[in-house]
Amino acid sequence: MPKQTKILVIDDDLDVHGVVKKILEPKSYQMISAYDGEEGLRKVVEERPDLIILDVIMPGKHGFDVCHELKTDERYHFFSNIPVLMLTVYPDDREKMHLSVREGMMMEAEDYLQKPIDPQELTKRVEELLKK
Repeated sequence: MPKQTKILVIDDDLDVHGVVKKILEPKSYQMISAYDGEEGLRKVVEERPDLIILDVIMPGKHGFDVCHELKTDERYHFFSNIPVLMLTVYPDDREKMHLSVREGMMMEAEDYLQKPIDPQELTKRVEELLKK
């Protein structure tokens, strides 16, 4: 039996988890949830996902910190090649928390998607990232 593709969603918003699960579970992906950055990094090690969908704006450790740690910290060396799709409400607004697409890509995220989530766009981006 083939291995089911695992997708880890790291987001503090329960509604986002529900929407992403509703969109991707019918495609036979195994969905895993984490609700903050620290839990997300633990789940990366425990679950070894094939893809991470990561919110930018979270309390505590925000998504850029999580992505940076995952991609550069020696503790996560074996997981640094997992593709990361970052989500945010503020893709280009430098006045809000100084977050931007450029900063996300500098943190080595493979892709970036704006909320609210468009189901077709999410599916397309996930499929493209999993092919790489």
